[in-house]
Amino acid sequence: MIPVPGFEGRRIAVFGLGRSGLTAARALKAGGALPVLWDDSVSSRMQAEAEGFAVEDLTSADWSGFAALVLSPGAPLTHPKPHWTVARAREAGIEIIGDIELFARAVASLPEGERPRVVAITGTNGKSTTTALIGWVLKQAGMTVHVGGNIGIGVLALPAPTPEAVYVIEVSSYQLDLATRFAPDVAILTNVTPDHLDRHGGMEGYVAAKARIFQTQRADGVALVGVDEEWGRGVLLALGRRARAVSTAGLAIGILAEPGRLTVDGHEIDLSSARSLPGRHNAQNAAFAYAAARAVGVPHDAAIEGLLSFPGLAHRMEHVGTLGRVRFINDSKATNADAARQALSSYVRSFWIAGGRAKAGGIDDLEDLFPRVAEAFLIGEAAGPFAARLGDTPHRISGDMATAVRQAAQAAAATGRDEVVLLSPAAASFDQYPDFEARGEAFRAAVLALGATPAGAL
Repeated sequence: MIPVPGFEGRRIAVFGLGRSGLTAARALKAGGALPVLWDDSVSSRMQAEAEGFAVEDLTSADWSGFAALVLSPGAPLTHPKPHWTVARAREAGIEIIGDIELFARAVASLPEGERPRVVAITGTNGKSTTTALIGWVLKQAGMTVHVGGNIGIGVLALPAPTPEAVYVIEVSSYQLDLATRFAPDVAILTNVTPDHLDRHGGMEGYVAAKARIFQTQRADGVALVGVDEEWGRGVLLALGRRARAVSTAGLAIGILAEPGRLTVDGHEIDLSSARSLPGRHNAQNAAFAYAAARAVGVPHDAAIEGLLSFPGLAHRMEHVGTLGRVRFINDSKATNADAARQALSSYVRSFWIAGGRAKAGGIDDLEDLFPRVAEAFLIGEAAGPFAARLGDTPHRISGDMATAVRQAAQAAAATGRDEVVLLSPAAASFDQYPDFEARGEAFRAAVLALGATPAGAL
């Protein structure tokens, strides 16, 4: 745990007792604050009480006695309308912050020579893979590394700071909205495409939230920006000379990321043997990881060795098994069309399993990739709309995961060629599964039930 100083003996309102909320309360208490907790969930309040926290109904509390509100990133700060706690905090004239801001203050409170270094990653897609990849490369280089934030462990639950440590932190737009002093040594924006627009009042608000990762960086901080989209190019332009571009299309001077290789400062780096980093988007992730590793002192050769040995992340372009000449790829994390684009673009052709609870626009933006779809197998609520959008592209409505996997495997095997069955849903999971992880595990189970050899056993 990372104790948070600066609020000793003061009452701090904490709303939302999920992973980040309870962890923030523990960190505040360890730093000497007096956290007062509340959540709409009775079970969450009971858990807090069982840990010995003060639980008080914030709807009727005297807010003049609070020094700050620590708000769950799941509660809206501005849109569609501010959460009621936000209104109460503003009436009382107290600051509204989140767990990333508390982490930033804990680090800033240390003498400069005792501070750890911080690498922070945000973006619409690719941030989890990039975060895990950077953590892996640094660990393989022998560094003390703590990985968390919006991925895995809440940031304040990570080990306490030591001077030699490097924190590799994934941060969401919701968390950045609640941060004012967060100053990572290396800040990365992987890409920006439309997402969470209801929470940010439109695309401009969403981009502004993402760009906050750079707002308080020191002059010697490293800023890395993906520039494949116009929004990223706008952020790069606003940052000026201190930012470095990462491109997959040679659109800017900086780092060029292509499948199987990187071009950095005119030097080519061969990544063709990195089996867990297929496709152009993973080349971009590798570019960010390489640049971040070099920025915190990892030698060139060690950085490349780390990239080549990366085992990959579950549910993100994960090879789960092989049956005959058919490979099965689990990309359940692709909950929107842009994420699915990355997967579909990675293969010349695939037998595509898609569907779930569709997001705005469905698969409209993927039409240019339909020729790569040998056949689509559609599941969940979006099966009908996706079928209509696919038109003449071969497809069938499978309905559920087990049926889709069985049908796709049979169709792929029938060609007698090396084929790929790709789960990349382009939709949320909530119609059939509690989260994308559960959906990915259902895919894995269905693949293995067919008698496929697990990837790790090959």
